[in-house]
Amino acid sequence: MMCTSLNSTAIREIPQGFHIRTCRPDELDIWKTIHFDDPETARNYDDFMTKYFDDVYAREGNLFFDKCLFICNEDDVPVGTCFIWKAYGSINTLHWLKVLKAYEGKGLGRALVSAVVKDLAVEDYPVFLHTHPSSFRAIKLYSDFGFALLSDPVIGSRNNDLVECLPILQEHMPAEDYKNLRICQAPEEFLEAVGSSPINQF
Repeated sequence: MMCTSLNSTAIREIPQGFHIRTCRPDELDIWKTIHFDDPETARNYDDFMTKYFDDVYAREGNLFFDKCLFICNEDDVPVGTCFIWKAYGSINTLHWLKVLKAYEGKGLGRALVSAVVKDLAVEDYPVFLHTHPSSFRAIKLYSDFGFALLSDPVIGSRNNDLVECLPILQEHMPAEDYKNLRICQAPEEFLEAVGSSPINQF
């Protein structure tokens, strides 16, 4: 998905009882596991998450910990995460939005996205993200902020199966939300940057 300008009406404040802060270096294991609601699945993906962190973020030193946000409960326990990352050294991307299942429906995902996009300058756009059709609630959220689905058949090393995904979204999304989805084409310079990198950061 791609956002060329922010729809500021989608921005929300942090719900009462929660706060947002950066991920600390001693919390890297929390970040690696927070994306999986099931502890066994988290263990199964530990090698993948470690390799992804090493390949994409570790090369930038402490920048990951300066960028990566946690939304925490009143006990300062992280219950969600999200951040903006300059992928391929030039493209702003929204990375790893996740709210623990027990905390869904409280507006935390919207608060996280609001926190990472509200201070972006005009020149920071477009902003990109990767998602899949089973995340139809997140797609609705992204759409509210101004993100549109990309129509390009291949993005980097990934097939973009938009034609196959649209019926899934139509089946699971409320009709009004599905009708409001927009589709656009990625700029050539974005496709060139993604396609020329040996590491998939998108």
